[in-house]
Amino acid sequence: MKINRTRSQERVLKLLKTEKRSLSAQEIYSKLRRCDKPLGLATVYRSLDALKQEGVVIVRTLANGESVYSSIQQDQHHITCVKCGTSIPINECPVHDFEDKLQQSHKFKIFYHTLEFFGLCDRCI
Repeated sequence: MKINRTRSQERVLKLLKTEKRSLSAQEIYSKLRRCDKPLGLATVYRSLDALKQEGVVIVRTLANGESVYSSIQQDQHHITCVKCGTSIPINECPVHDFEDKLQQSHKFKIFYHTLEFFGLCDRCI
C-alpha cells in the first residue's frame, strides 16, 4: 500500500530520521525554517499528526508536559527525572511479548509502544 504524503510530511519525517534524539514541534519548526522553503508551525503540527496516525512517528510526553517526536525505528523506553528533565533510554523491552499477545487477542495492529518511568535522578535526590 503506497502512502501519499505531502511534501511537508516528507520533510518532517526526513528530519526526524536524521536526528539522534527526539525533537519538540518547535525545534522541528526552527530547524526547517532555515531551509529555502520554510514551514509554518501549524503545518509542522499537522504533518506530525498525520505521520503519527500513519504509524511512522512516535510522540512522547515529557515530565514537564512537552511533547517530543521521533521517527519509529524501534520501541522507546525511558526513565525520566521529574525535577531536571534528564531522560535516559532503557535498552531492553519487558513488554514485547505482551504486545504480541495483545495484537493476536484483540486483532489490533500496534505501531509502537512506549514505557516511561518517572522519578528523581541521583543529582536531584
